[in-house]
Amino acid sequence: MKVLAVGGGGREHAAVEALFRSGSEIYAVMKNANPGIIARSKEHLLCDEKDIDKVCAFAKEKGVELAFIGPEAPLEKGIVDALEAIGIPCAAPTKAAARIETSKTFMRELVAKHGIEGNLGFAHFDNAGDAEAYLRTIDHEIVVKPVGLTGGKGVKVQGEHLHSFEETMDYINEIFDQNIGGAGVILEERAVGEEFTQMVFVDGKRIVPLPLVQDHKRAYEGDVGPNTGGMGSYTDADHLLPFITQDERSQALAILQSIVDAMAEEGCPYRGTMYGQFMLTVNGPKIIEINARFGDPEAMNVLSLIGDDFEDVCLRMATGTLDRNVEFARKATVCKYVVPRGYGVKSESGHEISVDEDAVRASGSVVYYANVDMKDGKLVTGTSRSLGIVGIADTLEEAEANCEAALKHVRCDAMAVRHDIGTRALVQRRGDHMRELRSA
Repeated sequence: MKVLAVGGGGREHAAVEALFRSGSEIYAVMKNANPGIIARSKEHLLCDEKDIDKVCAFAKEKGVELAFIGPEAPLEKGIVDALEAIGIPCAAPTKAAARIETSKTFMRELVAKHGIEGNLGFAHFDNAGDAEAYLRTIDHEIVVKPVGLTGGKGVKVQGEHLHSFEETMDYINEIFDQNIGGAGVILEERAVGEEFTQMVFVDGKRIVPLPLVQDHKRAYEGDVGPNTGGMGSYTDADHLLPFITQDERSQALAILQSIVDAMAEEGCPYRGTMYGQFMLTVNGPKIIEINARFGDPEAMNVLSLIGDDFEDVCLRMATGTLDRNVEFARKATVCKYVVPRGYGVKSESGHEISVDEDAVRASGSVVYYANVDMKDGKLVTGTSRSLGIVGIADTLEEAEANCEAALKHVRCDAMAVRHDIGTRALVQRRGDHMRELRSA
């Protein structure tokens, strides 16, 4: 089948590899020349992924029969609506359904309206003055978020990033002054616990679960530094996480099913991959955010393990025919992103980077290219995450060792890595944190 793949990041490279294994004939659209995606594509087009007219013209010209959309920005612009209007089914949500991510206010209000478990207290403001007045009335810590899209980098938490009323207001004023996210600010009750990601495939009605993943947003080892789009992630061989029970996972899945039911009831049925980011608290899973796509880097973990035909899964999501669970290998994975030096504050871009892919594979790992580009015949870094290395093994400890062995075969004179992701010490600390909360 001829499949359109939109996006040029690590998440999209992982999806393209899974489609390629399914036998898809891939036609890729991306703004950067991702060498991994290009190698698997019949043809590719370099253009702004939000240029809906160009993408649709390319898809129509090539006779595309199915589309996979990776990033959130073209979803917000209505790329699915436009492709479906020319007869191309999409394994991704329409503009109306993508509001579950593109408007944090829409998500919180939908969950509140339908009485869905796991919501947090919240308030939305379109000016800093009203937000300040509200802040003076509450006595609990909050999380400050721009309402719209920020590439996973706009969230600041009182007690972690914001340490006073003044610092909180400074950030709120910054959001409005710089129009970050473009839709105001939402102040949410802070949830305390351990974050986890539960992604599901959705066909408009039914959800099919993927393995649980834990992402690491903070830029530096030891979970310190600024928030990023995600420095790496891990899965365990049993598809749970060391600090989560099967019952707690079932609660998260029930929340996602309720959201899908609510969206169908509201007239914007959801099709595609849905990303549920949760905080596991002593009172069960709480919703941190819902995204209208695969997580990045989490997609690299789970798509490295998928045992089913991914093209068929995408077609079934697009056509409302998901009728069975999807198989994933019972393996552990550890993904560590190679990022440009300074990432999270001010990235040093334009540095040459190279990978010995054969040596990476020999180490029990795979590489997924992300924000890199070709300049004068050389692969160079951009301002965001450069490439992800995913170690795969029977145990988490072995997967982490494989990932570290593979990282030795990446060459760049201006790169950074969070080496603590997936290590016994960090995973133990996360588990100890939950045990302390439960015992208290």
